[in-house]
Amino acid sequence: MGRSGRTAISVEVRRRFWAVVREGMLTDDAARAVGVSEATGRDWFRRVGGVVPVLTPPSGFRLSLAEREEIACLAAAGHGPREIGRRIGRPASTISREVARNTTSRQRGYRAWTAQARAEANAARPKQRKLVTRLPLRAEVQQRLEENHSPQQIAKRLRLDYPNDPEMWVSHESIYQALYVQGRGGLRRELTAHLRTGRSLRKPHRVPGQRLERRGRIPGMVMISERPAEVEDRAVPGHWEGDLILGSTASGSAIGTLVERTTRYVILLHLPGDHTALTVQEAMVTAMAELPETLKRTLTWDQGSEMANHARIAAATGLDIYFCDPHSP
Repeated sequence: MGRSGRTAISVEVRRRFWAVVREGMLTDDAARAVGVSEATGRDWFRRVGGVVPVLTPPSGFRLSLAEREEIACLAAAGHGPREIGRRIGRPASTISREVARNTTSRQRGYRAWTAQARAEANAARPKQRKLVTRLPLRAEVQQRLEENHSPQQIAKRLRLDYPNDPEMWVSHESIYQALYVQGRGGLRRELTAHLRTGRSLRKPHRVPGQRLERRGRIPGMVMISERPAEVEDRAVPGHWEGDLILGSTASGSAIGTLVERTTRYVILLHLPGDHTALTVQEAMVTAMAELPETLKRTLTWDQGSEMANHARIAAATGLDIYFCDPHSP
């Protein structure tokens, strides 16, 4: 069998290899079981540092390392984007962009590990916001705010004025975030005077018929609507959802639960004495310290007062923390 014939099935072979390794089979035995050499199995194991990867289907938008290795092998064998896409189940346009983005004059063709490292670096958190890093966009938004345009008007006009330049697009919510939320800046706070309300703090709108939220609002919350789309399909591990389970009123005890969305792995936070913001902070930081960085991406919680120290938790753990909408835990 030629080289291209071997590589066409290697993604499935790798998945079977890791499946039997997770069941407890030794690396050499697993390699023989799936029909590859022992040296190949040891190489796969060494490349991930002995940490067995989570066996989930590839994300709808993010290429896996195995897929990038397929692309590299098939491209080296002379196959074009359409044929490569057909073999690995991806659109030809995805293959074209991936190869173009990760092939430079200094490289000898497309390199899977170089592409993977670049993708992981680009996905690192926290991300810099467009209005922080894109100076032409920031200048454009500031000028239009000074002309008393609303964020909604600015967002719509930018798409009309720059139809072929997505780097000059920004949502109206991102503009509000840059104005009002500490740490999401890029826009001067005094520009809020040009908004129609003129408020220096943003006031949430009440939906007609909605019950008023009586609890004090936690400062600096980032709502679930801002959460990355990758969280929803459960294909990428490291996204957690948390909740508080209260004990009896007399004891004041509670248990915090952290559930990883992809693997359903559960961490329990023991809170025997109280569930104040400081106690929850200390318990969560201690629990998260035992996890690898790749499993610390986001955390979603409801708007309970126990999360008042969310900014400190985020700084200590590296998590991006999001909050559920009121009455929608």
